Amino acid sequence: MPNVTVEARSHVRIVRLNRPDCLNAMSIDLCLELEAALRGVGDDNECRVVILTGAGRGFCSGLDLRDQSMIPNIDGLTVPRIGPRAIRIYSRVIPVMRHLPQPIIAAVNGVAYGGGMCLTLAADIRIAAESAVFNSTGIVNGLTSTELGASWLLPRLVGTAHSSDILLTGRRVDAAEALRMGLVSRVTPDDTILESALEIAEGMCKFSPYGLHMTKQVIWANLETASLDAAIELEDRNQIMLGMTDNLPEAITAYSEKRTPIYTDEPRRGIYPKE
Repeated sequence: MPNVTVEARSHVRIVRLNRPDCLNAMSIDLCLELEAALRGVGDDNECRVVILTGAGRGFCSGLDLRDQSMIPNIDGLTVPRIGPRAIRIYSRVIPVMRHLPQPIIAAVNGVAYGGGMCLTLAADIRIAAESAVFNSTGIVNGLTSTELGASWLLPRLVGTAHSSDILLTGRRVDAAEALRMGLVSRVTPDDTILESALEIAEGMCKFSPYGLHMTKQVIWANLETASLDAAIELEDRNQIMLGMTDNLPEAITAYSEKRTPIYTDEPRRGIYPKE
């Protein structure tokens, strides 16, 4: 069976970690398949929103400590050179998620430990089932909790106080506390987590695909911007780019006609009068 599956639902793609017997622990093969699946949906022009979730009763339990997978393309490498090659198989999934054109909704069903928690941090929206539990497992296993971008992503989500508490103590954070601190934005009953994610995704699919893409792009870019002025400069340019489409006139027309707008992202006509 594949370690990762992709299910198409109209303009939504459900990417599902598929090792339920071990709570979707991150093996080398799973991470390679996850990267390939994400790149595939990123190139899918019919896809507007991605949902990332886990099969069975867990989202992802983190690193598979019993993984016997072979690292590809290591012939001729010494052991010191194999280490960086191996760790990149896990860590490069995070930038792939960040640069995906489509927004990603993490539907966290059950445990999200270690690298599994990091996958949720790289998503654009996080919703949790009532049974969801977050944990930075690295520190508990004698390693470091600062992995897969956690030391950069988590403080930007919940602040340094909560972030240091989670990463340094290895304590478990349940769904209710995750909601209070802003680690997730919504909590749902366990049996409706995917339904809730699909409802959110389908609502987003009513918007302009171009607008979704550019909004995600600016949110991430401005996390690294040093000033308010620089952030506004980027926002201004993206808003002008969207303003050059026919979307706003369509929104105005749809409002007056009391119907849902249909955004095509086509170039706007009649902006400038003919000379």
